[in-house]
Amino acid sequence: MPKHGFLTPKAIGNRIKAKGLQKLKFYCQMCQKQCRDENGFKCHTMSESHQRQLLLFADNSDSYLDQFSLEFKDEYVGLLKRRFNGRRVNANHAYQEYIADRDHVHMNSTQWETLTEFVKWLGREGIVKADETEKGWYVTYIDRDPEAIARAEKKNKMAATDEERQEKLLLEQIERAKARNTDSGPSASTVLQREEDSEEKIVFAMPKSVGPKKVEPAVKKNALQEEASLKPAKSFSKSKSSSEKKRSAIEELMAENEAGKKRKKKKDSWLAKGIVVKIVAKELGKDFYKSKGFIEEVFDTYGAKVKVIKTGKRLKLDQSHLETVIPQVGRKVLILNGAYEGSQATLDKLNVEEFTVNVTISSGVCKGRSVTGIPYEDVSKWEMEIERRVDC
Repeated sequence: MPKHGFLTPKAIGNRIKAKGLQKLKFYCQMCQKQCRDENGFKCHTMSESHQRQLLLFADNSDSYLDQFSLEFKDEYVGLLKRRFNGRRVNANHAYQEYIADRDHVHMNSTQWETLTEFVKWLGREGIVKADETEKGWYVTYIDRDPEAIARAEKKNKMAATDEERQEKLLLEQIERAKARNTDSGPSASTVLQREEDSEEKIVFAMPKSVGPKKVEPAVKKNALQEEASLKPAKSFSKSKSSSEKKRSAIEELMAENEAGKKRKKKKDSWLAKGIVVKIVAKELGKDFYKSKGFIEEVFDTYGAKVKVIKTGKRLKLDQSHLETVIPQVGRKVLILNGAYEGSQATLDKLNVEEFTVNVTISSGVCKGRSVTGIPYEDVSKWEMEIERRVDC
């Protein structure tokens, strides 16, 4: 039967089908040929050209496998570097984007049988950081490019210089405030004294009046002198209180600056005594899985002694077996990580789509400040009264 013409509907339909993605099981990697159905793939495997390619593969199978594996690894890792740029992503999601290219190297022609084996191998080689969750394997590309490392070091150095510049500016402000206080220091109050040997006379120039002259008693003069002598003392006390206020404001700036340095780095551990947590380790059984408890003690940074609320039993668990608990709006929470670590707060709003919360600080220097966009894993329910309710 002759082939259909180039512009016939049948030929156009075949070209449209060939452009799209086909089933992976009907693809021959050695011949780099995609078949549309099982019958076409069967006919291809029986063809003479395919048999010649199989003979070449049989002569040196290891070299072909190594070549296909290297190409698959380079393209997949290149996608992680180019598309996600060091962000944590689901390995299967990245694989789906990779196979969207119809000319990609298929995994069935590499040394890895499954995507899980490939991800584990990448983690062992140190190419990516792989971690397993309930939703599957997640990977984070580790950029070891010398230029990228140099850029990161330069960025850190610039941040360090900015901190030193701010600290130097703060010290200069403190020195100027101290110098201002010493220059404009209050003069001490003095008492009018007269030497015993001196014969000088004290002359009081009284204003001329129309009426008869009246001699004021000495008591009033003493009272006026006392009032005049007390005025500089009052000004001294006022200047002293203002200087104390200035110093306290400077001390607050220094304290806030020191606290800001500690807040910048986010820690890997988030455990804290007194917070409510949920047990997510399935291997502990139905009695403890998804049960809530509160942390009585934290040991070795990543370990915690948890008391189950319902049963009162105590367990020693790792941080990976626990997760934070988000209470209802209006309840107390403790910030576990980030800029306001260790501060107690009140939950104002839940951002379900962004997996974040908005809180209002209720303790410390930042009391009353509203903070938005705190991730779920950086805040947990804070309720110290639970321990008393359980023991009752």
